This record gives sequence, structure tokens and C-alpha cells, in this order.
Amino acid sequence: MQTQDMARNLSMVMDLYEMTMSNGYYEEHNKGTRVAFDVFYRKNPDDGGFAIFAGLEQVIDYILNLHFDSSDIEYFRKLNIFNEDFLSFLSDFKFTGDMYAFPEGTVMYPNEPIITVIAPLIDAQLIETALLLQVNHQSLIATKTRRIVNAANGRAISDFGARRAHNMDAAVYGARAAYIGGAVSTATVLAGKMFGIPVSGTMAHSWVMFYKDEYDAFKRYAELYPDNTVLLVDTYDVIESGVPNAIKVAKEVLEPMGKQLKGIRIDSGDLAYLSKKARKMLDAAGLEDCSIIISNSLDEFTITSLINQGAKVDSMGVGERLITARSEPVFGAVYKLAAVEENGVFVPRIKISENVEKITNPGLKKVYRIYDTYGSAVADLIAKADETVDLSKPFRYIDPKKPWKNRYFEGFTAKELQVPVILNGQVVYERKNVKDIADYVRQQLDKEIWVEEQRFENPHIHYMDMTPDYYEMKMELLNDSRKAIN
Repeated sequence: MQTQDMARNLSMVMDLYEMTMSNGYYEEHNKGTRVAFDVFYRKNPDDGGFAIFAGLEQVIDYILNLHFDSSDIEYFRKLNIFNEDFLSFLSDFKFTGDMYAFPEGTVMYPNEPIITVIAPLIDAQLIETALLLQVNHQSLIATKTRRIVNAANGRAISDFGARRAHNMDAAVYGARAAYIGGAVSTATVLAGKMFGIPVSGTMAHSWVMFYKDEYDAFKRYAELYPDNTVLLVDTYDVIESGVPNAIKVAKEVLEPMGKQLKGIRIDSGDLAYLSKKARKMLDAAGLEDCSIIISNSLDEFTITSLINQGAKVDSMGVGERLITARSEPVFGAVYKLAAVEENGVFVPRIKISENVEKITNPGLKKVYRIYDTYGSAVADLIAKADETVDLSKPFRYIDPKKPWKNRYFEGFTAKELQVPVILNGQVVYERKNVKDIADYVRQQLDKEIWVEEQRFENPHIHYMDMTPDYYEMKMELLNDSRKAIN
């Protein structure tokens, strides 16, 4: 039995059915058949207008390191359900397929292929679980963070969530996703080290409680960290004790050193009332540049309420409700078969369902983002992989929710969203650092994505259109499926 501090082969992070199906494909001599799988999701979290794609870098790392060592093979052998030839095949396994994806940080919408895997059948099957868990977790946290950042309306948001995350990996990769979503820093040191994210943090209540009185605790901290003194003022009484002692330290300890009190933090109580009172006290003492930081179970809803109440807040530390996406803690991306190669041609596959939203978009495809003359993204367009989308002249498209209408893009431009990431098992994607990914998110939201899609209540629904050829192909498959059932 292994413990978490021992070396782990993350290739084993998979559902058992990935192995049982792969063993079956091997037995049926189908292991070399190439297939296409799409990753997509069906609904934006919190009924929002968009989501943010995150986790691609970790998907790449997983695929590059995908292997099974002798202890893994022995574990599978002891399950007594796998053929020895298949286990021998696994011992030399390496991913040899292709993967196409949106660049990490892309603003995305339901029912479009974020990632497409084109690979031998077993290669494509084995990566399903790990691929989904990375995309689902980080996309969820990045999207939740952006909602919180939008609510803060220019005030800085820091990730304070590690101790409430679901485990150590969730804390570290959640911090990465939060930074992609717009947080300016994290309190999680390992995330800072691994990804170059700025780290922030000063003191807990235990520091104040350890010393004989609050003033002494503040004084000693200021002497240790005069360039970055942020004092936690709610251990005893914010107005009667915390803020007065912070002001006293600013005047008696920091100013003689030529330093300023950087900030105070309030972590409990009526944050709107206390921040307004504290601001008046600080300003009256000549500490207009001293920031007020708040924390304590914040999310986009409490932040909106505080701002509407006139809270005097410069930045916020957000913990449990960010790192767990508490209001809707499941993202819901899925991995569905889209096509199977037969005689050198990829033949579309479609999943039908009594639930209309679960009917898949079949076949190999391209996704384009359509821009108006102002550079705003007005729609996304799904086309067959071998189609040419030429917007130099009026281009007819189908709104699948209103297919009877004749509609055209005129004077617009298009950008293909998926790019090659892995070809023949080798990475061809220009890998980005987390700052560049966060900048890319910000640039899209500032310049391309409608503000109406970014509001919390009843956001504008982004149009997801299809070319006539693609729509007709999908309808033909649905009709053929209905005939087969009947």
C-alpha cells in the first residue's frame, strides 16, 4: 500500500472502465483503429454567460508522461481481468496520437469542442479520466474566480483558499486556475514556487494572541517587516482596539523608520460598517494611503452586496467559496466519441438521448469565432473539418435553435479556435506561463467578449451557429438513428 508522500504514477489516475474497454479493443484487434473524441461541456457554471478554459498544460504533462511501470502492471495482473498480451502491450505503451485544443485561457461556450483527440483507439481511451479531471477542475475555478473578480469592480482579489480546498493538489492547481481567472496573488506557497504566481500573506490571529497585548504584537511585526506591514485588526475589537493600535504602530514604529503602514485586514464582523469606520479613522490620522483588506467567506454575491453598501475596501482575500466554487462545484465537461476511421475516412458518430441537450455534435469539425467590424465576438461557428469558411462575401449560417431562418454573416471576420497541441505523440504547441495565460483571458474580456455576456443576472447567450453543410450532416445522422431504432 502506498501513501501520498511516495512517488505516484499519475498515469494510473483513470476509471477502471478505461482499462476494461482497452483490453476489449485489444482482444478484438481494434487497438490500431483511429478515432476522434471531443471534450465539451453543456452548461456554464452559475448560469453565467461564458467559461474559461484552463488545465491544458497539465493535460499535456499527463500525456507526455503516460506510461505503466512494473508495479502498475503487477497491480493490473492481480485484478485477474486482463489478458497477459494486453499487459505486455501496456508495459511499452506511449501515446502516439494527435490532440487539438483551444489555447489555454480561451473564453469558451457550451457544446463546442474545446479539445479534440485523434488517436489509436486505446490511446484515446486511456487518457479520458485524467484529461477531464484537469479541465473540469481548473476551468471551474478559473471561471468562478473571474465572476468574483468582476464583482470586485477593479479591487484586487487574492486566493486565500488552500486550507479549505478538497486536498493538496486541489489547493495548488486551484491557485493556478484562480490566477488565470484574474486573482492577483495566492497564499499557497507551492503554487507560487511551481507557477511563478505572486504570493501574499502576513499574519493570523494566533500571532496577535501569542503576545501579551495587541499593540506589542503589531509592533514586533512592523519591526520585522517594515516594508510590508499589514496588520490583522479584528482579533479583539476592530474599532476600539485594532485600528487604534495599528495607527499607533504606524506613527510610533514605522514613520520614524521612514516607512508607511501598508494596510489593515478585517476578517470578521459587519465588513461594510467596519471598513467605513476604519477608513475614517485612518484618514483622520493622515494614513490615507493605508489599504483596507477584507476576508471571511467572500464570493461574488457578498462582494456585490458590500460594494452596494459603500464598503471602503481596496482588496479582498477570497478562500473557501473560490477554491471550491461553492455555489456550483461541478463543471461537467465530457469526453464523447465523434468519429471512427473506416477505410481511411473518418465516419461521424452521434450520441442521441431523450434529453435534447445530451445529443452530441458529430464528426470531425472546426470551430470559428466570428467577429464584427468592431472586433467583438458575435458568435461561434461549427463547420465540417474539410469545409472552407470564406467571410469575404456574405456567408450563410444556421442557428440550430431557429433553423428555418435565413441568416448571413456580412463584413465579419473569423478565427479558427482549435490549434495543434500534440502531433504523433510530440508536443507542437508553444507552451505558455501562467501570467501570459491570465493576460490572454483579460485581453479577451476587455476587448472581444460582450459586456452583456459578463453580467451576473440573465447574461446574453452567446450564439452557437453551424454551417449549412454541418447542420445537414447532423440532421441526416439523427434521421438515420431514428430509422435504426424504429
